[in-house]
Amino acid sequence: MKLVEPIIAFQAELQQIRRDLHAHPELCYEEQRTADVVAARLTEWGIPIVRGLGLTGVVGIIKNGSSKRAIGLRADMDALPMQEINHFEHASRHPGKMHACGHDGHTAMLLGAAHHLATHRNFDGTVYLIFQPAEEGGGGARRMMDDGLFTQFPMDAVYGMHNWPGLEMGSFGVVAGPMMASSNEFRVVVKGKGGHAAQPHRSIDPVMVAVQIAQAWQTIISREKNPLDTAVLSITQIHAGSATNVIPDEAVLIGTVRTFTTEVLDLIESRMEEIAASTAAGYRATVDFTFKRNYPPLINHPKETAFAIEAMKAVAGADKVDDNTEPTMGAEDFAYMLQEKPGCYVFIGNGEGDHRAGGHGLGPCQLHNASYDFNDSLLPIGASYWVRLAEMSLPLA
Repeated sequence: MKLVEPIIAFQAELQQIRRDLHAHPELCYEEQRTADVVAARLTEWGIPIVRGLGLTGVVGIIKNGSSKRAIGLRADMDALPMQEINHFEHASRHPGKMHACGHDGHTAMLLGAAHHLATHRNFDGTVYLIFQPAEEGGGGARRMMDDGLFTQFPMDAVYGMHNWPGLEMGSFGVVAGPMMASSNEFRVVVKGKGGHAAQPHRSIDPVMVAVQIAQAWQTIISREKNPLDTAVLSITQIHAGSATNVIPDEAVLIGTVRTFTTEVLDLIESRMEEIAASTAAGYRATVDFTFKRNYPPLINHPKETAFAIEAMKAVAGADKVDDNTEPTMGAEDFAYMLQEKPGCYVFIGNGEGDHRAGGHGLGPCQLHNASYDFNDSLLPIGASYWVRLAEMSLPLA
């Protein structure tokens, strides 16, 4: 491990920042205190800032030398609407809100890199520090872009990073091309004709129609798309009825679809609607079909991925970098940024959870789990990666 020495010396302060953020989680587009902490630190270190992109976003600007080259480094800031069950000192002080995905750590790592880059300035060009709100379903990346992120702060490439439980602490994982899936949701209301459960022939039973639709949809995955194209169609909720002796008027199907390509997503969406409508018609029912596309697939650019791999190796060593990491069906709104700019998104190993102090919950240290906590040992590793990436991207003449 070849960490940046001044960052190692700064680790205790980064840990204090991270744990303070963990204790004060804020949901998407509510990250006012978090943004204040970020802005105050950047200003203290002499880094100019711009606030308000994406409502609560913060952009720090570190310039050095005369080069017009520029890169963006992005960290997300928001927490999740869930109850933390940890009881250590820095556990959430806000009921129903928790940093269960490590965005507190992501913010602290980028602040660590900001402090070093502003102090030492061993690069020629501009580093934009992007502290983004609302990754957890709010599309904060898209909103920052709509507010002029890439026009106000022109950059040649943009990079992101996420901690990954189960991956060895301090190791890195990445793959060129698709790395995370698109995130989409559907809601289908099957409309029948209610009646007495003892007289089903007088009704049009929407429950049975919903069951037929649910089963038929799975043939899209197993029989209609190319088997080499990965996709998931999960029905996660079925709602109908309120009494044992009543056939309801409606039944509702809700769930998610994940794909790595827009072409496969187009196929699944269109066939879901066709199958739902035709199946319902066959039973004299009707459907209201709603399909919402949330985040697109996250596609790493080959050139920038190869470059990021060299930066990771410079920090962790070649044996700690997996450049063929298995993609995940999870989703990330950093995908929007990679649609507009070349770049790369990487995983940094958060370990198995044995870093957690006494007072943690009984559950595993997994993302979106009430027992999760970010591994503070990653702080100097992730910050060192950001620094090496910036210095290698913008070398001094």
